[in-house]
Amino acid sequence: MKKKIYKRIHIIGSVGSGKTTLAKEISSKLGIPYYELDNVVWIRNKSGDIKRTEQERKEYLTSIIQTDSWIIEGVHNEEWVSNCFNSADLIIFLDTKYSIRTYRIIKRFLKQKLKLEEANYKPTLEIFFKMFKWNRYFEEVSKVDFFNNYGIHKDKIEVIKNVNCIKKCAFLS
Repeated sequence: MKKKIYKRIHIIGSVGSGKTTLAKEISSKLGIPYYELDNVVWIRNKSGDIKRTEQERKEYLTSIIQTDSWIIEGVHNEEWVSNCFNSADLIIFLDTKYSIRTYRIIKRFLKQKLKLEEANYKPTLEIFFKMFKWNRYFEEVSKVDFFNNYGIHKDKIEVIKNVNCIKKCAFLS
């Protein structure tokens, strides 16, 4: 049997689920560039992030999707990312335990405040508390919405409950 080669991978999961870590690992292993959806939404600037307009965001994401290979990761599953899910060869849904995500949010914040880890944003208490809110929202709303809206792609969705098992997953070996 011929091994399936994935060139367009979309990783979705909540805050702290391991999306960025996994995207970097797969990118390194397969030699495919990765993109964070947060950086599609925001223009990163040292003096403060600037939110792209819906049109700018759509054009930027479209330019990425139109390339031959990519790994896109993010929490977003709204309509503006639907073409990304449609174009993906593989959709990895990270369904990491809520308690693990909560622990990672705390750990990340502390590491960022101690300047042991870089952040794409200023790690304020306001953002820290919002991450808990976003984590709960993902658990209660976004997860259900994802499968309701994109369940039509069930043939290319891999649900991963433990990021450590990714190393053993046949679809990336």
